[in-house]
Amino acid sequence: MSRSLRIEFPDAWYHVMNRARLGQEAFPAREDYSGFIELLMDASAMFNMRVAAYCLMAGHYHLLIQTHDANLSRCMRHINGVYTQRDNARNGCDGTLFRGRYKAILVDGDPYLLELVRYIHRNPLKAGITDKLKDYSWSSHKGYISKAKKWDWLYKNYILDIFSEDKDLQIRAYRRFVSIEDSQELIRFYSKKNIPSILGSEKFINQ
Repeated sequence: MSRSLRIEFPDAWYHVMNRARLGQEAFPAREDYSGFIELLMDASAMFNMRVAAYCLMAGHYHLLIQTHDANLSRCMRHINGVYTQRDNARNGCDGTLFRGRYKAILVDGDPYLLELVRYIHRNPLKAGITDKLKDYSWSSHKGYISKAKKWDWLYKNYILDIFSEDKDLQIRAYRRFVSIEDSQELIRFYSKKNIPSILGSEKFINQ
């Protein structure tokens, strides 16, 4: 992966990724997955960070977040740092868990956000971990198809509103959208050896 974009912008959207070092598992047990999600919830309130989508896999994670206060580095330093400290304490070890600084991709507007929510949520399918998204516990997909209040922390309404203003149609439209394979544009983008630090139109990239 190439280096992340180091300039931070208010109200910017980012696709953030990180992977455990040396082939380790970042989330070896259920409590590790749930602990990281709780950490996301806490950080969203602490740093005014909006988490629109996430997917945790054994060795890595994907996040789609918006930072209202141009504080991505603070948010991620807290999340990675606290999680690593807890992991070291549980396992009686010391040192870094992740490969290093996270990879952050600055994301263009609404069409790309929809594509990324689908890309992130479909990761377990592509990895062959499950054949039904609803059966995977460690992504925000379940939050998008649920009206339960426990998902109120997830910044999903902004994404669902892109599908339709009709609340009754939103979840149906989301289900249809996420059942379709990722776009070729996105597949080409993420298949590059050095993934660019900006995802968007030529006009957005030039700006």
